[in-house]
Amino acid sequence: MEQVLSRPEASDAVSDAGWRFLLGTFRTSIPVGSLARAIGLAADAVAACGDDADGHLRVDARADRVVFTLQSLEHAAVTTLDVELALRISATADSSGFLTEPEIGTGAPRSVQMLEIAIDALDIAGIRPFWRAVLGYTGEAGAEGPKDPLVDPVEQGPAVWFQQMDEPRPQRNRIHFDICVPHDEAQRRVEAALEAGGRLVSATRAPAFWVLADQEGNEACVTTWQGRD
Repeated sequence: MEQVLSRPEASDAVSDAGWRFLLGTFRTSIPVGSLARAIGLAADAVAACGDDADGHLRVDARADRVVFTLQSLEHAAVTTLDVELALRISATADSSGFLTEPEIGTGAPRSVQMLEIAIDALDIAGIRPFWRAVLGYTGEAGAEGPKDPLVDPVEQGPAVWFQQMDEPRPQRNRIHFDICVPHDEAQRRVEAALEAGGRLVSATRAPAFWVLADQEGNEACVTTWQGRD
């Protein structure tokens, strides 16, 4: 029977197969040499997933790489079935001479990652309908409450979530980016941001997240799944 996995269970189940657990999904990247090969590999992955592909698999196929994402659309989380599908895709890729890879420290442009936009608000329930309407977004499966995150229904844009404020903070930005990276990429990404002129605002919640800022105080968080259970 399909079961939703905890964060540690999810990460442990697929890391050795070249996948990483990011924001309730499994994600991997496979370098390819042409769009034709990318489409062919995507078709092979869909075939490997069979009837479960539509409810679990998303594919971004380009001339240089294919990025696969797995998540149960019914549960808005990864399950034991997603683990099985990840292993099937890895085996299919391997049989064709490709490697499932999180692209950490490989010389790739960047590792697999996911982006969220966080909005600080005093009245989350009051502003959430505006952002839902203006972005054309919706809630995740089973998460349509007045304070729940918003997601792109066609899964192209970043998720938007809302952070509760206790009092107005006009002295700092109230919208920031959360960049969710593999747990074994986070330190590299933080160091790169600091070397590029950023500063560390807080690491008290690391490895769940590090708060960074540019030279003008605009903030961004590097996040991982760790430290949240």
